[in-house]
Amino acid sequence: MPFMSAAYDISHDWEEPEDLHAMLQVIREQRDDANVRRIRYAYYVAEQAHSGQNRKSGEPYILHPLAVARIVVDLRMDDDTIVAALLHDVLEDCPDIKPEALAREFGDDVLAMVEGVTKLRSSPQGDLTHRQRVAAETTRTAETLRKMLLAMAKDFRVMVIKLADRLHNMQTLSALPPEKRTRIATETLDIYAPLAARLGIWQIKWQLEDLAFEALHPAEFNEISELVASTRPQREDEIKEAILVLKAKFEERKTKVLDLRGRPKHLYSIFNKIIKKGVAFEDIYDLLAVRIIVETVPDCYLALGIVHETYMPIPGRFYDYIAKPKPNGYQSLHTKVVSPSGDPMEVQIRTMAMHEVAEHGVAAHWTYKEGRIAIDETKRLSTLREQLFDWSSDQRLSSDFLRTVSTDLFSEQTFVFTPKGDVIDLPKDSTPVDFAFRVHTQLGMTLVGAKVNGLMVQLNSILKNGDVVELITRSNASPSLDWLEFVKSAHTRSKLRTYFRKLTKNDDAQRGREALEKELRYLGLDPKMFLGEEKLQKVADQLDSTETSTDVLAKVGLGMLSVQSVITRLRGTTHELQTADRIEVTKTKEGKLALVTSGIENVMLTRAKCCSAIPGDEVVGYVTRGRGIMIHRKVCPNAMAYVANEPERLIPFTWASDGNVYAVPLKIVSVNRTGLLMDISTILGESKTNVSALKVKTMPNHTAEIDVTADVRDTDHLSQLMSKISNFSDVISILRMFGRLGR
Repeated sequence: MPFMSAAYDISHDWEEPEDLHAMLQVIREQRDDANVRRIRYAYYVAEQAHSGQNRKSGEPYILHPLAVARIVVDLRMDDDTIVAALLHDVLEDCPDIKPEALAREFGDDVLAMVEGVTKLRSSPQGDLTHRQRVAAETTRTAETLRKMLLAMAKDFRVMVIKLADRLHNMQTLSALPPEKRTRIATETLDIYAPLAARLGIWQIKWQLEDLAFEALHPAEFNEISELVASTRPQREDEIKEAILVLKAKFEERKTKVLDLRGRPKHLYSIFNKIIKKGVAFEDIYDLLAVRIIVETVPDCYLALGIVHETYMPIPGRFYDYIAKPKPNGYQSLHTKVVSPSGDPMEVQIRTMAMHEVAEHGVAAHWTYKEGRIAIDETKRLSTLREQLFDWSSDQRLSSDFLRTVSTDLFSEQTFVFTPKGDVIDLPKDSTPVDFAFRVHTQLGMTLVGAKVNGLMVQLNSILKNGDVVELITRSNASPSLDWLEFVKSAHTRSKLRTYFRKLTKNDDAQRGREALEKELRYLGLDPKMFLGEEKLQKVADQLDSTETSTDVLAKVGLGMLSVQSVITRLRGTTHELQTADRIEVTKTKEGKLALVTSGIENVMLTRAKCCSAIPGDEVVGYVTRGRGIMIHRKVCPNAMAYVANEPERLIPFTWASDGNVYAVPLKIVSVNRTGLLMDISTILGESKTNVSALKVKTMPNHTAEIDVTADVRDTDHLSQLMSKISNFSDVISILRMFGRLGR
């Protein structure tokens, strides 16, 4: 559908739907300066673009973006966010709508938000097994989430729209087939509800949790619903009595209360306490709950005194989130008291501004300033933004990325403090090492000790809510490999892994340099003329996944890059050797190695076990005494000895990929943890690589050495496999091994 014009013209015979009219009226009541005409035009564009499209329920598709926009309006978001909510599916589902047209009509901010919530397109899956299809869907989900988090780091409104989109999808989940309902509900509970909590948007969080709970555990949902319903009349009577008593006390003390009402307990939180924490339904403290909203912070503490004077407080059940706010900005006083009937009753006390943040989270920070939208750049939001950039920009496997986000961003949190009083949120059971890397990477790298609440503790000590942590560093200190055994944060683990891989990378680079030097000397060339920084950097620029000269050398040392291919690039030639100088290796129908060209026939060929050459390697043939020709890699120590002592018995070969597979030994050094072998096996399976042998050896420094014999087609297949394994978060190094050496 072509856009009408920048003046927001709409066809004269078009009638405004009642639901749109109602939403626009709410916007007018919220803000006098809202551009209602622009929002109305955005709906019109979306309606025309989605014309003829229906949802799984059979309803016109336009009802979905309108419902998403209404949720966004209820969060009191700005015009651009409402417009983007109305248009959030047009790039994904309407090929006639182009990004440049969207930007021209509604601006770059709207385009950025729409692109931010647009899912990545799935590539054709072809003839895949169920396991491969699930792996492909996991990869797509992870990469879509990574894309959204990166967009969200730039503009939090992206995730407000996505959460509203997910909420409406959950409200209409019944129209989908059971398998898809389960997948979406699980994803909602694991990712989107925790994300709403981290952004402080409680109004969306509890709805997502209860809807997902109902879809995933219908029997438990119904059981808890019935338990809550059976006690509701009694609880409502108790709450009414408590409210009347408290109102009288506030009037007596001449304390102004803006709002005083009962607060419902949501079903999923009850389920969590009953099932996950083993608490009986009768022992849940906050089924009875009252919320008090006052004008000022001093009034909060005055109201607390009145509550405690009226009802007996329960020891150990008072939390001051005003003095020490949660990292998502939440502020309130929480206390548990004994109600008139003798049951526990929770009381929350806050100002109206605090209530807005508690219900709407990051959305409450959007305000109009001088005709434009500006976000309150508090330290909390800046810190969360840094985390999002860190997680979404980190290069790692998709499954590994999901595990990192789940561990660090969405898991249960522990809140600790710096000596200056800044709140730092960490995954539950984190240690001082996790705290150090969370504050700053350099602090973690130079950490030697820590004090918790003024007392020296071991670095593997588990931190608890409210702990004050002081770090002790030394400029010449370095991380210990043992830390990988106990750190909790995936972010910390990633930083440590990068550090230790860098240490092994230097050794790999040295091996690669030595191999290149030997080959250059064999060719009669001076290594100093070819192995300079500038020439190696040019090679790095020509290759994938190599940024520096050290990367090139390290890949050669690991066996991920062939010596001859690098020398060819260093020399600037297009052929490694004249084809006339080489003999080609192929396979017979019986699967035996054979020679072709140059008139050589009926010669027995064997892969030398000392180096396990494969197609694509630079190989050389050694004419044995009575055992035919043995094929060696050129970098094989045995082959190098033959070059020095018996060069006349060597024959140069080329060995192109022939479609067969060959066994190659690899050594993987990794952090030792539960489930490691399963994760490595999954990577091998996803790469369609057969494993003919596998041996694991655990080391005293909490690492594991995994010796794998993998069947690969050629050097390209091997390089791809090694790259995938090396990108896994717990892997420190991977090396192509030589076999039995000696002549």
